[in-house]
Amino acid sequence: MTDFWLAAGLLLLVALGFLLLPVVRGRRAQAEEDRTALNVALYQERLDELEVQFASGTLSAEQKEAGRAEAARELLADTEGAEPAGRARLGKAVPLVAALLVPLLGYGLYLHWGASDKLELAREFAQQPKTIEEMTARLEQAVKAQPDSAEGWFFLGRTYMAQNRPAEAAQAFERAVNLAGRQPELLGQWAQALYFAGDKQWTEQMQALTDEALKGDPEELTSLGLLGIAAFEGGRFKEAIGYWERLVASLPPEDPSRAAIQSGIARARQQMGEADGDAEAEAPAPSAVAGVELKVKVDLDPALKAKVQPDDSVFVFARAVSGPPMPLAVKRLTVAELPAEVALGDADAMMPQLKLSNFPEVQLVARVSRAGNATAGEWIGRSEAVKTTEAGPQAVVIDRPDQR
Repeated sequence: MTDFWLAAGLLLLVALGFLLLPVVRGRRAQAEEDRTALNVALYQERLDELEVQFASGTLSAEQKEAGRAEAARELLADTEGAEPAGRARLGKAVPLVAALLVPLLGYGLYLHWGASDKLELAREFAQQPKTIEEMTARLEQAVKAQPDSAEGWFFLGRTYMAQNRPAEAAQAFERAVNLAGRQPELLGQWAQALYFAGDKQWTEQMQALTDEALKGDPEELTSLGLLGIAAFEGGRFKEAIGYWERLVASLPPEDPSRAAIQSGIARARQQMGEADGDAEAEAPAPSAVAGVELKVKVDLDPALKAKVQPDDSVFVFARAVSGPPMPLAVKRLTVAELPAEVALGDADAMMPQLKLSNFPEVQLVARVSRAGNATAGEWIGRSEAVKTTEAGPQAVVIDRPDQR
């Protein structure tokens, strides 16, 4: 903002120059008038001296007239080039008052019609955010500065979902729908946020939103995935298979979520008792069908206890050994709670398509972050590869610097 205010200050100085110019000219004219009055007074004094000298007999009549003519020529020479008297001018007060009012008026008009908040926001967005929390804060500032931006509300909703804040995401998607219209993708995202905000309880509103989305786009991915999840959770496995098969057919071959969806289809088939040879090859172990839960004992190396604060955040999460890099399940603690035992399961999944039960092996990670950032911190601990079918508690010790 510094360069903006410097430019504004220069423009203000130019405006003040135009306003104060009459004052400067007025002073110059006043000086001319004062000099002319002095010359007239000297001329009159010279005439008086000539009269006195003539009366005393010092000067003759011819000498007196010659002196008067000489004094008149000197007066004319001194006043030649002076501005004529009686020219209309503003008083000194008017330009000075205007010079004071112009900056105040300009600042007030800028506050009313200007866009300093948007300018500052554009400067912030020019820099790459370092954390998802920083990205969220920027998006919140963006929709506050531009509440009519459907794109801003959409990205804010997606960010809320990534942070497991579905209730706030649902409000953001609703605003996006109201601004951009009832586009299939927005309707699907809105329904998904409502589903997770409502503790996975299916409602008529969600059904109406997904029906409308698929009517507008029969391959709308979010709606197909959500309807499959809701059908599976409700025991309607045949419906779930139908939705998920449509979803897989719509995904590009290289999409990393295809494997998780196909695994879900296999689980649904197994639940129906229709598993054939291909289904058996894809189906996970029985423990995965019932849901996976890993017990994790988390502790801090004694050598680090003097280097952390009791209120520092501790993130415990599992991520696939072979799969997407994002965490599959996350729990948050504080250093004061260590040592602690937490359970990571399918219920803690950050995305419905990426559950622990969909992956045979995971790595357990515990991170200390003073800033409360799950993706970067000061200290970290990692386990070896752990099979998701193992029921025994797993230990993770935070014992090394987090160098990512």
